[in-house]
Amino acid sequence: MDRAEKKEFVAELNGVFSKTSVVVVAHYSGLTVAQMQNLRKQMREAGASVQVAKNRLAKIALEGTDVASIGPLMKGPTLIAYSDDPVAAPKVAVAFAKDHDKLVILGGAMGKTALNAEGVKSLATMPSLDELRAKLLGLLNAPATKIAQLSTAPAAKLARVFKAYADRDAA
Repeated sequence: MDRAEKKEFVAELNGVFSKTSVVVVAHYSGLTVAQMQNLRKQMREAGASVQVAKNRLAKIALEGTDVASIGPLMKGPTLIAYSDDPVAAPKVAVAFAKDHDKLVILGGAMGKTALNAEGVKSLATMPSLDELRAKLLGLLNAPATKIAQLSTAPAAKLARVFKAYADRDAA
């Protein structure tokens, strides 16, 4: 990479760090190309991205961003996973690390909050934004369903009482 490409790469990476809500840093030493492609595919499907960057350039790009706390993690062969959804990148990274011992999660950042490896794992167990929205809609719809059931219940009970009297009179 020449100097102009490096400047462009740092600017692009700085934009990524400024816009994303969560960043996960992991060591990837020992992963095969096929495994890395599989990781990238899984991240893409979840709405996240994976990028391998030179640590020195990544540290320069981190300056002035909310996730600057991950700077000390940038040692050795590291990859950066990031997403706008706060749980997408951690979920995929933790699931992939369970299956592949070579991917070691070092930590990350969510906004200005620095996360260690355990923090990333606990973030991965949280439901996604879409799951939370579905639960909220379910909670909002439940009272309406209950009201509809209660409003029809007295009429059904009354109909059963009339039917019981009719059956008794017929007998």
